[in-house]
Amino acid sequence: MADLKRPQTPREAWSALVAGNHRFVTGEPAHPRQDIDLRAALVGEQRPFAALFGCADSRLSAEIIFDVGLGDLFVVRNAGQVIGETILGSLEYSVEVLGVPLILVLGHDECGAIRATIDDIAGNLPASGQFIHHLVDQIRPTVLEANAAGKADIDEVTEWHVQDTINEMLTKSKTIAEAVKTGKLGVVGANYKLALGEIHPIVMVGDIV
Repeated sequence: MADLKRPQTPREAWSALVAGNHRFVTGEPAHPRQDIDLRAALVGEQRPFAALFGCADSRLSAEIIFDVGLGDLFVVRNAGQVIGETILGSLEYSVEVLGVPLILVLGHDECGAIRATIDDIAGNLPASGQFIHHLVDQIRPTVLEANAAGKADIDEVTEWHVQDTINEMLTKSKTIAEAVKTGKLGVVGANYKLALGEIHPIVMVGDIV
């Protein structure tokens, strides 16, 4: 039996996230679905209404900024929200197995991973870690493309990166692309404003609004 309280469509899921973010921004969070009874009820099954692929930045705590609770979001994060095989597998799982109607790709202003890539291109990256450099290598093409298009500000580059991430996801994953094509899934790319706490949509794919 379907959970009637769970958003069932891309539009309903996005509306729920927008409403939750508004509560967070205005300082009136409802802190829903965080009680002991719900914790016990979720042991056997999860039914999140959206998947969130976002940056691992500590200031982007998904359930807090969208004022949702246990079992509401399927969250996948890494520094700079960089697409990879394990990320795609996780997102495909959220769509094909868990049945989420929405994927949100969430960047944020002053992103450290984007800044590191900009610094590396300028020859100023202070970090020496092998896999930090691997991460930067994944982001570099997007930064160069954005720069070539006249986008030099870090937040402009981040928005470009969010769009590139969605394009790559839809190109590489037939499962996700087909779900969007059939109307089962919507994809939103957005940017989180750290100082304001607000979500600003950048791109929407599917029946969102």
